[in-house]
Amino acid sequence: MQHVKIPQDRIGVLIGEGGETMREIEAEAEVRLDIDSENGSVAVETVGDPVLGLKGPEIVRAIGRGFAPEDALRLLENDMMLFDVVDIDAASRNKTDMKRKKGRLIGEGGRTRELMEELTGADVVIYGSTLGVIGAPQEVDVVRSAAEMLLDGAPHGAVYSFLEEKHNEMKHKGMEYHRFPGGQS
Repeated sequence: MQHVKIPQDRIGVLIGEGGETMREIEAEAEVRLDIDSENGSVAVETVGDPVLGLKGPEIVRAIGRGFAPEDALRLLENDMMLFDVVDIDAASRNKTDMKRKKGRLIGEGGRTRELMEELTGADVVIYGSTLGVIGAPQEVDVVRSAAEMLLDGAPHGAVYSFLEEKHNEMKHKGMEYHRFPGGQS
């Protein structure tokens, strides 16, 4: 059994209307959730497939970091799906600096965050003092790198170019992989 602490304002999202979301997570990840809505503590107990059960705490953590339940459940799509968090607060000198850096990650009208999602295929959420990412390992790495570039003060244009370049690399690798259908060489 693992214990995960999530923010108070995310407990309702985790439970869902009439407990619907909680039941869906329990069924999909083969876990049992014991939610203490007083302090935000969630006990996650594996009741079925132990490999699926390992994703249970990650799903709860992802919802706690601002992801919609359906996005968090993407972690179950395959064994390679990852959830990662970039701590904006750790890269900031003070509250004002944190707000500024958070703004850089979001971008004007949310454009930077949207580009990270569009060009990598990962889900990206900025909540509180963190940036959360759900995706395949390469997608998560690219988003983390782009976020770190922005936090280090890189111009948005340079980060967009980096994202475009990585997008084209991933697309090219995907094409190469599927080049010979039907086993012909």
